[in-house]
Amino acid sequence: MLKNKLAPYRIILASGSPRRQQFFKDLDLDFEIRLKEVEEIFPITLKREEITSYLSILKANAFEGELRDNELLITSDTIVWHQNRPLGKPKDAQEAFEILQSLSNNTHEVITSVCFKTKHKTDVISETTKVTFNALSDEAIRYYLDHYQPFDKAGAYGIQEWIGFVGVSKIEGSYTNVMGMPTDKVFAYLSQL
Repeated sequence: MLKNKLAPYRIILASGSPRRQQFFKDLDLDFEIRLKEVEEIFPITLKREEITSYLSILKANAFEGELRDNELLITSDTIVWHQNRPLGKPKDAQEAFEILQSLSNNTHEVITSVCFKTKHKTDVISETTKVTFNALSDEAIRYYLDHYQPFDKAGAYGIQEWIGFVGVSKIEGSYTNVMGMPTDKVFAYLSQL
């Protein structure tokens, strides 16, 4: 359905995330992957979706001057916002443990921004989902870290993994957003091209 509408475009997903790549396959889109190393540093004055929007644009701008007329570049960034600060990917197992302890028996927000860039235009959409965790025992956190090693995930967890099945008591908003891509909003944006 969407594939035909997007036929004039060459869609480029600039993400190494297996989850984001799978979402694009599941949306039945033809796309190619192009990756660039970008140092994900943002001004400390930014908050919430200002951070993810800034970083998704930063990732897109790495391709400035390289896009052809028919190319549509898509980048994104996800953070966990908890206790008025951003939680990105943990540096190591100890930090992952501390992050999950802080999320235990609490509600946090998962914020994703998606940047759509062509040769002539840049648009950004953002989505926020509230996630509430049950109380997690230290034993459960260690089990999860040992068996799933979620060190490539913002907030040190994947909702689609064991910890999500046993630990998440409530979610308000987009489920796929918590996995790193608000697919309904991406679909809606692409449908309007």
